[in-house]
Amino acid sequence: MLSYVLLTVLGSAIAAQAGTDDLKVLTDADAANTMMTAYLNGQAQFAFDRRAAEIEKLTTPELIGERQQAMRAFFIEQLGGWPERAPLNARITGTLDADGYRVEKVVFESRPGLHVTATMYLPLSAPPYPAVLVPCGHSREAKAYENYQRLSILLARNGLAALCFDPIGQGERFQTLKPDGKPGIGGTLEHTHVGTSCMLVGINAASYFVWDGIRAIDYLVSRPDVDAGRIGCAGQSGGGTQTSYFMALDERIVAAAPTCFLTSLPRLLAKLGPQDAEQNIYGAIARGMGHGDYVLMRAPKPTLIGTKTGDFFSIEGSWETYREAKRLYNRLGFPERVTLIEDDGPHGLSESLRVGVVRWMRRWLLDIDDAITEPQQPVHTEEELRCTPDGQVLRMNGARSVFEINTELEAKLAPKRRAFCQQATPDELRAKVCELAGILTLDALPEPAVTEAGVVQRDGYRIRKLRIEPEAGIVLPALMFEADGERREACLYLHGEDKTADAAPGGPIEQLVRAGRQVLAVDLRGIGETQGLENTKGWAAHFGADWQDVFRAYLLGQSYVGMRAEDALVCARFLASAGDGPPRTVHLVATDEATVPALHAAALEPQLFASVRLVRALHTWVDVVRTPITRNQLVNAIHGALRYYDLPDLANLVPTGKLTVDQPMDATGQTLSAPRP
Repeated sequence: MLSYVLLTVLGSAIAAQAGTDDLKVLTDADAANTMMTAYLNGQAQFAFDRRAAEIEKLTTPELIGERQQAMRAFFIEQLGGWPERAPLNARITGTLDADGYRVEKVVFESRPGLHVTATMYLPLSAPPYPAVLVPCGHSREAKAYENYQRLSILLARNGLAALCFDPIGQGERFQTLKPDGKPGIGGTLEHTHVGTSCMLVGINAASYFVWDGIRAIDYLVSRPDVDAGRIGCAGQSGGGTQTSYFMALDERIVAAAPTCFLTSLPRLLAKLGPQDAEQNIYGAIARGMGHGDYVLMRAPKPTLIGTKTGDFFSIEGSWETYREAKRLYNRLGFPERVTLIEDDGPHGLSESLRVGVVRWMRRWLLDIDDAITEPQQPVHTEEELRCTPDGQVLRMNGARSVFEINTELEAKLAPKRRAFCQQATPDELRAKVCELAGILTLDALPEPAVTEAGVVQRDGYRIRKLRIEPEAGIVLPALMFEADGERREACLYLHGEDKTADAAPGGPIEQLVRAGRQVLAVDLRGIGETQGLENTKGWAAHFGADWQDVFRAYLLGQSYVGMRAEDALVCARFLASAGDGPPRTVHLVATDEATVPALHAAALEPQLFASVRLVRALHTWVDVVRTPITRNQLVNAIHGALRYYDLPDLANLVPTGKLTVDQPMDATGQTLSAPRP
């Protein structure tokens, strides 16, 4: 192994001292910051075209039925399957009497120790009642949010019971608490931290949402005052997401009304981009499961699509999905069972939508089709609707968070993972890694197109600017540092922030050059010049600026780790053969965000590398699962990886003596004093 001079990787501090050298490779015409968005959207378009052709072939009820079964099976598989149906342990913790209805405050367990808080709005007429499940959108107050209360009240005043429940991360179900016991981050931000944890164990944040909904229906049908054969579901925004999932997967839902969510995936990617974790199902685009399939999976059951003209979810996409559903319902002989409401205004559960939803439920669950209005009346305070003693389920005895459940799931996977890694041959393990991460073998990767974009001369060496194109639509900006004279040992330098971060005069790369190395510093896709642009959510500190592109890849069944590992392999092979003479082995240095892809590359093709040095590398994916709030780990996650291997297992595939790790990191970006077992 090459004995490196100890280098202090100075990152952005040195980059700030880079002097007057212009080391930028790409031009404004390259639209570098949107390269990955354009590339992934282009990949998605092939799948969208394929899906459209498949839908056109659904000309008979039999063909429609086959797709329904296939999509439902795929959906359940991507969620990780169903857990055991444990006792609900449901209890009523309080009641409220109101004008024209009454409220019961309910707590049940969707899984052992995972408490669900809900409010049951009941008509004053004699039971049994039809019942409508009302999942909440992304409001902090959840079931106490005014518009969700108003929908539930309107249902109850019109003869339908309504069960409105808190999703995880909202209302009384925050999954993280501060040291003082108050709610933690919550909302979509917490949902996406949950999703990062879920990915690695092969499930999805939606797994928790969906099972909560299924168990909520279990609770409804267990009540003697509910007609178990007349169940509906209606939710808005994030509640529209949940409604779409529930209605596709639970056949007990007779009538459904998702609002302010259903659009089309082509429109979503083009306009808004992927949202929080539970809205992104692994491989959905690649498999052809679009928003229209949530309606198709339940056809021809009654389905109302609620929309707003000014919604951030594309109204054009909503109409496209509706037209697709209408045609398929017509082929099944029930065109009247699917319709759409479009109300004016921005995203939100407006009075017009609430009235339309209740009329729809009355039509299909009460056999009454008439005009109704919403009376003006007060709603309840958050305190009045509180179901738990202290306002948060995690303060209850025996409570578990979804993070704890994921940790338990990983603990169950660990023995199987260890057994697989012990029993598999190195080549068998490498094949499984390639399968999960989506990495082609080196022989299957094409030679890149490489063009020069300029030269910078420094004292004793020069820097050649290179454009490396490993595939259509991807350009990797690179800098080749080389001194005059004979061909030298080669070093591939992959910095996790920017290829220029260690490129200043006197910095780590120059030290390597003066020690006799030819150094190729490369921005892997989505790093440095091609880093994606942060959207308005401000999530970069948690998930990186390119989190939406990571989810685009996830929807395509791809991983950033896999794509970047291929970049590293292509660049290493190019560097090995650069110049005159036979191919050389390459010394690999990677820092920060580039370390997980670099480790994959080194483990899969160890013969290509003379040595591997990782700086500030994540030590183990297990820490990502065990740590509720992580830092920039979404980009490092591979769906289902921990079922078969962890990062230390990759390290074991690198020959002894080749690999060194400086400053191993935990999932929060803190240096480990000693690597964890």
